[in-house]
Order: sequence, then structure tokens, then C-alpha cells
Amino acid sequence: MKAVVVRRTGPASEALVLETLPDPTPAPDEVVIAVAACGVCFHDVVTRAGTLKAGVELPFIPGHEVAGEIVALGSGVREFRVGERVATTQRSHVCGGCRYCRTAREPLCTEAVFLGDKGLNGGYAEYLRADAGVIARVPDGVSFEHAAIAACAIGTGFHAIGEIARLRLGETALITGAGGGLGVHAVQLAVLAGAFVIAQTTSPGKVDAIRRAGAHEVVLARRGEDFSSQVRAKSSGGVDVVIDNVGSSQFQPTRKSLAPGGRWVMVGQLSGEFTPFNPAQLFLRSISLLSATSTTRRELEETLRLIARGAVRPVVDRVAPLRAVAEAHAALERGGVTGRIVISPRLDDTATPN
Repeated sequence: MKAVVVRRTGPASEALVLETLPDPTPAPDEVVIAVAACGVCFHDVVTRAGTLKAGVELPFIPGHEVAGEIVALGSGVREFRVGERVATTQRSHVCGGCRYCRTAREPLCTEAVFLGDKGLNGGYAEYLRADAGVIARVPDGVSFEHAAIAACAIGTGFHAIGEIARLRLGETALITGAGGGLGVHAVQLAVLAGAFVIAQTTSPGKVDAIRRAGAHEVVLARRGEDFSSQVRAKSSGGVDVVIDNVGSSQFQPTRKSLAPGGRWVMVGQLSGEFTPFNPAQLFLRSISLLSATSTTRRELEETLRLIARGAVRPVVDRVAPLRAVAEAHAALERGGVTGRIVISPRLDDTATPN
């Protein structure tokens, strides 16, 4: 099979190498999926660059947002059949029996393997292996390109807004990094939950797309600019919930955008920098600092149903072949992507592996 492999971290043009590898075979509880589409997430960028090291083992094939067709079944798999259209969660393996798996918190499973972070098994390839327990059927009418980004770009926001923030009808929500893959879908989900949604972006070219996603207000701020006064003015003194897709580079303006009693859900971190802060800045205002990690299989199934009903519209910036993945990473690093870039190995028929 053709696959993009990272054998040493570094710049995209050097670290992402198209190779030919043996086709995978399934273990008893696994399926092999012919990859039709794989989303390109900023997580892929920070693992490829070496910024994120926890849980990452070289060499690896990046990519954890996958949809395709089952082409092989392990001997113990009974739930699925060859030829079915499926999408993955962000993990290739969970144990299924620990206290986290038993309580629908399988992303926290101590045996969990994040898809694409270790071993030669990830979505930037023609085929991959995954546990039958971490995949979901793709409904009729949902394209592979849309299904691929259901778990991460959309499902993570579904988890953050519904399970962690518990955003309620009539509350105000701030979505940071609202033009990116996580942000533009979080805007839609927060509107769907009945919130008044303020979206923040540093990219003038993404404002129209953010408005089309349903944002009631858009705050445009240059990188490093304190946007909190704009947010407070548009929310009568501060927001009830922040879905933070950016992290430390906007920590202080995000903190100052919250109303007393607000819930701050950390979803994304775009750099390796740390942020010092005084805990009193949070507890004296009864602000809850929370976090959201990935998507459960149930949440993936529910997200796919939302897409099938048209309640959420996946935003795909472009579809590109495997051989163009370095260009996709570069575009993400420039901040020039609205929604998600999706890689399709099926576009690589003329590619020549290195």
C-alpha cells in the first residue's frame, strides 16, 4: 500500500515521505479499512513537527480522522461485514472493559492507542487496521469526506459542548479559533444547542464562512490582541461558556471574556508554550476550567446522524491526494484553512512512491 510515513520529525516537506508498505492484516477483533478519506488535523501537524511527544512513537503514519470501506474482518468480528461504509473515532484500540470504557469514556482508556500516533497504522494510507469497537457505520447519503471529519472536527465539539460544558438554551458561548476545523463546527453545534454564539478569529478571510456557520457575532482580532473587551461588550459583561480551540497563545483574553460562574472548556492547543496564571483569577470568580478529549463511539454515531439529517454541515476546505499532504500541513500552519482539508488516497493513482 501507499502511505505517508514520518520517520523523523521536522518540517512538513522533509518529514512526510510517501512510501510503499505491506498491506495490513486484521487481528481477531480488528477490521481493515480501505481509506477513502482522512481529515488533516492540527494534531497531525504538532506530532509531525515534534511539538507533541506524549504517546508518539516513531515511525508513524499520521491521520486519525478516517472513513472508508471494510475490506477484511478479524476472525472474532461479528458486528460488521466486508463492504460496509464506516468511520473511525480518533483511536484504533480501546480495551472495552476498564472503568472508563464501561462508563462511555473510552478515550480515557489506559490501553487506548491514538490512531496515527504510533506504529505504521494511520489514516494517511490506502489501508489501516482498527478495533471493531471504535468504528461506526456511515449513514446513506453522507459522503466519505464528511464522514471522515465527523469524529474529530465535529464530534470533539459535540463532546465539549454537550457533555463537558453542558451548554444550555439561552446561554452565551464564545468559540475561539472559529475558522478552523474544530471552531467552525463548534459554532454550528453551539447554535444548535440554542446559545447566543460569539465567534473569534484572527483571519479576515474566514469571517464570511463563520457567519454562514451561524455565529451571531464575530470578533476579529490580530494575533496577540486582547479581544476580551469586544466579547464582553457583545455579551453584556462576559460569556457563560468558552470552547477554546487555541490554547495558551490566547489564554489571558479568553479568561477575561468569561462572566462570573463561566465554564471554560479547553479543546485545542496550537503551540508548545506554557502559560502562567494566578488560580485566584479563576476561583474568585467561580470560573470552572475544564477540558474535552476526543469522541466516544456513541458520540460519533450521534454526530453522523446529525450530518445525515442536515443539522450540521461539514466544512471541507479541499480534497487532496496523499502526495499533497505536505502542502496541506503548510496551509494549516499558515492559518489559511477554513474547516478541514481532507486527504483521499483514491486520488493518488498516478503517484509514484519514494
